Amino acid sequence: MSERLPTRILPDHAHLAREVAHRIAAVIRARNAEGRIAVLGLATGSTPIGVYRELVRLHREEGLSFARVATFNLDEYLPMDPESPHSYHRFMWTHLFSQIDIDPANVHLLDGRLTGAAIEAHCAAFEAAIEAAGGIDFQLLGIGKTGHIGFNEPGSGLDSRTRRIHLDRITRRDAASGFFSERHVPHEALTMGVATILAAREIAILATGEHKAAIVRRAVEGEVDLGVPATFLQRHPTATFYCDAAAAAELTRVATPWLVDSVQWTPALETRAVIWLSQTVGKAILKLSETDYEEHRLSGLLARHAGSTGTVNGDIFLDLVGRIRGRTKLPKGARVLCFSPHPDDDVISMGGILRKLVENGNAITVAYMTSGNIAVFDHDVRRQLDVLRRIASERHLATTEMDTYAARLLAAMEQKAAGAPDHAEVADLKRIIRESEAISGLEAMGLDASHARFLNLPFYHTGTIEKRPVGPEDVAIVERLIRELQPHYIFVAGDLSDPHGTHRICKDAIDAALARCYPARPRGPQHPAPEVAERGGTPVAPEVWLYRGAWQEWPIHEATWLVPLSGDELRLKIQAIFKHQSQKDSAPFPGQDDREFWQRVEQRNTGTADLLNGLGLAEYNAIEAYVVD
Repeated sequence: MSERLPTRILPDHAHLAREVAHRIAAVIRARNAEGRIAVLGLATGSTPIGVYRELVRLHREEGLSFARVATFNLDEYLPMDPESPHSYHRFMWTHLFSQIDIDPANVHLLDGRLTGAAIEAHCAAFEAAIEAAGGIDFQLLGIGKTGHIGFNEPGSGLDSRTRRIHLDRITRRDAASGFFSERHVPHEALTMGVATILAAREIAILATGEHKAAIVRRAVEGEVDLGVPATFLQRHPTATFYCDAAAAAELTRVATPWLVDSVQWTPALETRAVIWLSQTVGKAILKLSETDYEEHRLSGLLARHAGSTGTVNGDIFLDLVGRIRGRTKLPKGARVLCFSPHPDDDVISMGGILRKLVENGNAITVAYMTSGNIAVFDHDVRRQLDVLRRIASERHLATTEMDTYAARLLAAMEQKAAGAPDHAEVADLKRIIRESEAISGLEAMGLDASHARFLNLPFYHTGTIEKRPVGPEDVAIVERLIRELQPHYIFVAGDLSDPHGTHRICKDAIDAALARCYPARPRGPQHPAPEVAERGGTPVAPEVWLYRGAWQEWPIHEATWLVPLSGDELRLKIQAIFKHQSQKDSAPFPGQDDREFWQRVEQRNTGTADLLNGLGLAEYNAIEAYVVD
C-alpha cells in the first residue's frame, strides 16, 4: 500500500455521513459511560452537513444525548457577525445545535466580531477552554483544495495554535460561491492551529466529490509537507481519512490497483489498465508489446489471455470502438427527458447529443430543476430594467407603473448587504432572466419553449448558496413529470463537483422519484432499447444516461458511450452556451476554473477526442462522454 494515512472509502456521501456520525456517537457514549463529558472538535462546510443530519436523527430516533458533550469549532471568518448567513456560528446552530439537547454553555465558537488585541486574548482563552475540558476526544475536519485543514493555510507550522490568519487566494476563491463573489469573502479568519488539531485523541478528515480527488491523493500518499497541512495528519496515531468513491478516485489502490497488489481482473478493470498502459508508454493500444505489460506490472493481465498481446489489445480496442455512438446509433422516435439542474447545464454538458436527438426526431423535454437566479449579477437586472424603461419611453407607453417597479427593485439592490439574499421581486426577475436564456439556448438546438419545463424545486428557495436537503415535495414534482411523460430515456447530471451542491441534490431527487416510479428498474444499457421494447408491447423503465461537462468529464474507461461531434456541432453547442448571457464573461460561480464555460466545453470535448486518438482510435473533432446508470 502506498497510503501513509488510514483511508476509508465509502460508496457515496450518504454512507460516509452515516459511518462518521455513528463513530461520533460511539465516542460520546463511551466517554459518558466513563463518567465524563465527550469533547468534539467540529467543522463546517457542505461535507459535514450530512454527518450533522445523521447525528440529529440519532438524537431524535435513537436517544443519543448531547447533554454531556462539549464542542469546539475549528474556525470562523474575520470579520464576521454571528447572525450573518455566512457565519460558521449560524451554520452550526442551524444544522446541529438547535436540534439537539446540548447545553449552550458547552458550545465554543470563535468570535469573528473581535478586533485588535482582543483577538489574541480570545484565541488564548479558546485554547485554555479546550485544555480545561480535558482536550478534544474527536476532531472532525474537511480538506481544502490547497490541503488546508481548518484555515491553516500552506506554510502553517506544526506548533501553530488558535490564531488569526490571512486567507490565501485559492481558499478565498473556493469560498466565493457562498458569498456571491470573491470580493465579498473576508481576507482573514480565526482558526485552530495545527498543533491544536493534532492534540485531539482521534481525528476524522472528510472529502467528497471528484474535485477533491487530487488533494486526497496528495494528503494520503505524499510526503509530509509544510505546503500541504493535511499531510501532518500522517503523524497522528488515530487519524482516518473518510472519502466517497469520487474523492478516492486518484488513490493508487483505486486508479491503478495492479501497482499495489494482485487484483481480481474484471472486464472493466482490464479496460482501465490497458488505457492506462497506453497513455503511460505513449503508444496506441494495438501497438502495446509484451515488454510494455511486463515492465508495468501487468503480466497477470497478459496471462489471463494466454500471454497474447494481440488478444488483449484487440479486445480492448474493439470494446472502445463499440462505445462510439454517432447519430445513427442514438435513439430515434423516442421520448427523451433531459434534467438540467441549472438553466444552462443542458447545453453546457450535453449540447452535442441534444442536437443529434433533435435531428433523430425524438420527443424531447428539458426540465430545468432550479431557477438558477442566485447566479445572476445585480448589474444584469439593472440592464434589463433599463431596456424596459427605454421601450416604454420610446413607444410612449404608460411609464408610471414601470418606473415604480424599477425604482423598487433598484432600491432593494442598493440596500442589500454584500452577500445577502435578494429581495423577492429581484430574485423573481433574475429567475425570468435565466428562463429566457434557457429558451434561447433551446432554440439554438432546434427546439422551442414548448419543450421546456421549469420545475423550480422548493429545496432551492433559500436565497443563498446553502440549500435545503431534498424533500418530499421536490421528489413529488419530479415523480409527476416522469409519470406524465413516461420517457424512454432520461439524462441526468452526474458531475457532483459543482461549487454549490445543487447537482448532487437534484440527482438525489431524481433517484428517489425513479425508485417510486420503477421499483425494479434495470441498470445499465437495455437490450432491446426501451422504445423498441415498448413498441413490442412490454412497458419498460427508462434508460438513464449520466452526463458531465461543466466541472468534470467522465474518464474514457468509465464512459458507456462516446458521442462524436463535428466541428459544426461543437460550434452550435458553443453558440447555445452563448445564449446564457448572464453567465457569459464572468459567471458568479466559476469554481476554481478561470475559463468561461464555453472554453471549458471546447477544450474538454476536444481533449476527450485527442485522448481517443492517442489510444489509436479514429481521429474525431470532439467527443461527449456518458455513463448509463
